Amino acid sequence: MAEEAVEPEPRTEAELRAAAELIVDVCFEVKEGEVVTIITDNRRKEEAEMVATVVSERGGWPVVANNDTQIRRALQDTLFPMVPPRNLHTAIVSSDDIIIMTNLEWANRFAHVPAVKEACANHSRIGSVEEGFGRWPISVEDIRRTISNAQAAIKLLEGKKRVRVTSPAGTDVEVSIEGRPALEVVPVKAKGAMMGPVPLWGEVAYGAVETETEGTIVVDGNLLGVGVPGNVEHPVTWHVEDGRYTAIEGDWEAERLRSVISGVPGTEVVAEFAFGTSDFAPKVGPSSKGRKGTAHFALGDNQNCYPGGQNKSALHLDGVNLDISIQILDTGEYIVKDGVWQL
Repeated sequence: MAEEAVEPEPRTEAELRAAAELIVDVCFEVKEGEVVTIITDNRRKEEAEMVATVVSERGGWPVVANNDTQIRRALQDTLFPMVPPRNLHTAIVSSDDIIIMTNLEWANRFAHVPAVKEACANHSRIGSVEEGFGRWPISVEDIRRTISNAQAAIKLLEGKKRVRVTSPAGTDVEVSIEGRPALEVVPVKAKGAMMGPVPLWGEVAYGAVETETEGTIVVDGNLLGVGVPGNVEHPVTWHVEDGRYTAIEGDWEAERLRSVISGVPGTEVVAEFAFGTSDFAPKVGPSSKGRKGTAHFALGDNQNCYPGGQNKSALHLDGVNLDISIQILDTGEYIVKDGVWQL
């Protein structure tokens, strides 16, 4: 007989407040007089209201926008538009801080809309808040370590041209990052920095040179945007030549991915190469992209987020590779080897 799921203990007001203070004071560093748009859904509105309370106490001007209808429809249909309605677009691009407290898969896909790119160009702070609000096993020192890991990897990769990613599941792929600056996605959001989750996540990402990725990518972790709630049950294999997939193989997850991207321009391109820098991101689900020992690649858009990215698409779909090795082919150095961080 299957065991019943155990419901977590309700969070106390003190736990909710401590989580909100971590988000407002550490991750977003909200200042007096700043205008803060908090995007939420029905499930997380209690958390959003606590964040708004703390923002107000710091002298900010919070507005909570419940976007539940669009979020539900987008999660039911990957092709439903991610672009926000014009009233929400205006709020986003005219805010000092945008804090997104919704379903994390939706938030990750939302990162690739023009409103986010425009907010970054306006030097706003923007990011999403991960699940587990009020229960995060993380300190400010842990957050600093995640940032330090990202910065060490970026420094080592500066000026390098090609990397090779391998994994026990069968990933063996080379990708070019020549001329592509790194995107540092860390838990303290700088003004103008690209959107990413906080506080557990840490990531270094590149817009892969669109014609240069060669090899095999085996997704054995999370597959974003195709209705997989955790990690895939059956690995999904992308065969890639000249930066584009030639075949996608696997079980129902692969079939679902093929159906989602079929006929959508730009989704044939391997657009992103990235890897995690955090010891605290969970091992399963969308946040696993930020965990040490994982890499991820994406099909679709890279011109909205990644410096130098040239590929435009309505979709950006990530696939996570577990227990990877990342070798810089220019020098032979490893960033990660057999899933273990080397820096």
